[in-house]
Order: sequence, then structure tokens, then C-alpha cells
Amino acid sequence: MAIDQFSGSMPMMLNRALDAVMPRFRKIFNDFDLTEQQGRVLRVLWEHDSIAFRELSALTLIPPPSLVGVIDRLQKADLVGRRRSDADRRKVSVYVTEAGKELEARIMPRVASTYAELKQTVDAASWTSALRGLKQIVAALEQQAAGD
Repeated sequence: MAIDQFSGSMPMMLNRALDAVMPRFRKIFNDFDLTEQQGRVLRVLWEHDSIAFRELSALTLIPPPSLVGVIDRLQKADLVGRRRSDADRRKVSVYVTEAGKELEARIMPRVASTYAELKQTVDAASWTSALRGLKQIVAALEQQAAGD
């Protein structure tokens, strides 16, 4: 395989895209003393207020053992809290605190601005097509994995 084929392969292009995009978002979260993973957790909680731990893990792509530490640090900063189910003590939900909600008002305008800047790098049809294509690939592979 020629090096051009390797550098233009899907895995390498996805890595290059992440390397081009993520530093912009990491900077925003770093400015608020948050890691990228903590930012992902808060983004989900800002949309859901409260969510089951396992679902939070799936949505943020953070494995449960690692998510425990992320939640611990966010809880120590009073940005999130935990609730155990009365019906099943093994089930834990995570919720955003008032301080966490207040942080949303400071972070999300910058996130929205960054998205707007990124969208301006290509025409709207290319942006939509890229997202649609990625979603189709993910859905097909997840469906395939579920059938295995």
C-alpha cells in the first residue's frame, strides 16, 4: 500500500479531522479548568439534566471505569451530583447542579461560535453530507456489531 493511500485512508482522515477540530473545543473547556471528557459529560447533562450512568457512558463514549473518575472530579467541583435508585441501589443517575447549569451559560456561547466558524470552512452541502455520511457509517457498523 502506498503512503498516499495510507494517509488518505478513512482512519487517518478521521484522526486528522479530530486533530484539526478538537483543539478548538479543548481550549474552551481548558479555559474553565475542565478536561475534554468533563466537557462531554456536561454537554450531555445540559441536554438531559439527569441521566442514567450507563447511558451517560454510552453517549459520551467514556468507558464506565473512566467515567467514575470524571464524575468524581465534576462532583468535587459541585458541577454534578449522583442519585441512587430507590428501586435498585445498583442504578445510579447523574445530574447537573445549579453551578453546572450556570457554567453552561458561560461555555455554550463559545461552543456555538466555534461550530459556526467550523461550518464556514466548507459549503453547507459539504458539511451536511459529511455529517450524514459519518452517521450512516456509524449506524451501519453498530447494527452489524449488534448482529454479531
